[in-house]
Amino acid sequence: MKFLNCGNTPLGLYPLVDRANKLETLFALGITTAQLRVKDLKEKALEEEIIKAIEISNKHKARLFINDFWELAIQHKAYGIHLGQEDLVDADLNAIHQANIRLGVSTHTTKEIEMALEIEPSYLAIGPIFETTSKVVAYDTVGIEELKKWSQNVPYPIVVIGGIDLENIQQLIEIPTVDGIAMISAFLEKNTISQKKSENLLKLLEM
Repeated sequence: MKFLNCGNTPLGLYPLVDRANKLETLFALGITTAQLRVKDLKEKALEEEIIKAIEISNKHKARLFINDFWELAIQHKAYGIHLGQEDLVDADLNAIHQANIRLGVSTHTTKEIEMALEIEPSYLAIGPIFETTSKVVAYDTVGIEELKKWSQNVPYPIVVIGGIDLENIQQLIEIPTVDGIAMISAFLEKNTISQKKSENLLKLLEM
């Protein structure tokens, strides 16, 4: 099937946000990739949030992946869609592919990686790398050494996720196979995007 690639620029810092308005600050700082992951909205409110997020991303020429809601993402011509393992079962991958929308897939085990590779996604997310408090996860932490082993023969960009912060991000930056670093709370101060925290994270990637 093979989904479209994400271009020549690394995915880099990859914030996951729950509201479109958080994207403005991030993209203005130079972040080029983000994911809209909304868990508390439905129907019209959800659709309006997705439309707004896509508009902001298009304005900044940024890569936005919509988590889970693939039908709305197709309808409103999103750049990309991100699906977890449970979402893959119900999603129409052919419809996503035919709409020329990129696809990112979550994986937590070597078996899930093998299954994801058959889909030929735009990128493959591996996690949780470290213990995380932002989401209840039914999987063991992967850790640095296993991440290195698992990612050796993956021919797609790898995004790491789970418990990543200022203290441990350097370990991931140094791994050549890591193309994107997904984070949630590391960008936030009282559920608002912190410009200072975001700038500090971007500086680490430049070093």
